[in-house]
Amino acid sequence: MDTNGDSGDTDADTTGGRRTRAVALVGVRALALAVVALAGSIVLFVLTVVSIVLVPVGVGIVTTPWVLAAVRGFANRRRLVAARWSGVRIPPAYRPVPANANPWARCFHLLGDPAVRRDLMWLPVDMTAGFVTALLPAALLLYPFEGFALAAGLWRVFTDGTYVGWWYGFVPVGGQLSALAAAALGAALLVVGIYTAPFLLRVHFLLTRSVLASGQGELAERVRVLTETRQDAVDSSAAELRRIERDLHDGAQARLVAMGMDLGTIDALIEKDPAKARQLLAQARRSSAEALTELRDLVRGIHPPVLAERGLGDAVRALALRMPIGTEVDVDLPGRLGAPVESAAYFAVGEVLTNAVKHAGAERIWIDVHHTPAHGGMLRISVTDDGRGGATIGAGSGLSGVERRLGTFDGVLAVSSPAGGPTMVTMEIPCELS
Repeated sequence: MDTNGDSGDTDADTTGGRRTRAVALVGVRALALAVVALAGSIVLFVLTVVSIVLVPVGVGIVTTPWVLAAVRGFANRRRLVAARWSGVRIPPAYRPVPANANPWARCFHLLGDPAVRRDLMWLPVDMTAGFVTALLPAALLLYPFEGFALAAGLWRVFTDGTYVGWWYGFVPVGGQLSALAAAALGAALLVVGIYTAPFLLRVHFLLTRSVLASGQGELAERVRVLTETRQDAVDSSAAELRRIERDLHDGAQARLVAMGMDLGTIDALIEKDPAKARQLLAQARRSSAEALTELRDLVRGIHPPVLAERGLGDAVRALALRMPIGTEVDVDLPGRLGAPVESAAYFAVGEVLTNAVKHAGAERIWIDVHHTPAHGGMLRISVTDDGRGGATIGAGSGLSGVERRLGTFDGVLAVSSPAGGPTMVTMEIPCELS
């Protein structure tokens, strides 16, 4: 009995099945991408042109930042799928909008941002060449089935018995023999599609990167972005230190000083008025417990113990348990991340959850955290709520801080939040598991 041969056949069947599913997934993704590229780019391009035209009359001053935020979200979504589906990294290089900018300054700041201008130039490319490069792999995988259907008898529906009743590619179909020729052409196209579809889909994302990524002076642009994100990190650290000092001074330190004074009074009263001394001793005990609680809260705000001890997955679950609304968490992390990445991801999730509770009016939240080893490793976190929608990345938004936090690690933030909801915030950080 040849068990080794049976095992080899089973392995081959399994490999073939995985390859078939992978190729079919590429076809579905390419078709969805083609539809999104055409519809989304056309709509956003028209809205952008109309909004910019209305700038001189004042209406565009208000609408343009919102439209450009939608364009930015659309481009960031493409960055995410490019990294996830084909391993093509397209780092964002947007300049932060001043927090206190008035509508006029905000509008022209966005229009003057080179990254935003690249987004606008990308829209017509995406609706034309992007649509074609996305549709081609889908067509190579789906179009052959029309040839197979014609050979199976569908040719009779499209012909009336004449020599040429229907064209399949360059094959005129008018009878069974020509329908078989169409099936042969379809089989050839399918073979080509199976071997080239992933490469062609990657070509689409490479085309996207050629427009969205800064070209000449790319290194200088990258240095500028890293300098800005580093400065944001330094500013955030300085603000955090000031907060810690303030909390210590106004909270635990004040209680400890008061407790020291109580102990001094107790020392003076312990022989003269033991009852009063016992009362002050109980008060000092309560003050020490309250100071300890405040110190623990302060430490938890700096670096939660559950994050250090049990990792990002359990830390996010702990966050979900403290939410005042129903929150579901799905975590797939087979290992630990680097401590800086875990901390950035944890506080980013916390900020997004806070926004959902305070501003979205959500009744339920779903959190998905997983890591994929492909393309050097990628941590992907999505937070979805059923709130009112309308969330954007802009000045004064907590999401801007999240984007800057992720930018320090070359991460990407994308927001999908149509009016009426739902809102889906997706974060991706390139990293490896330990």
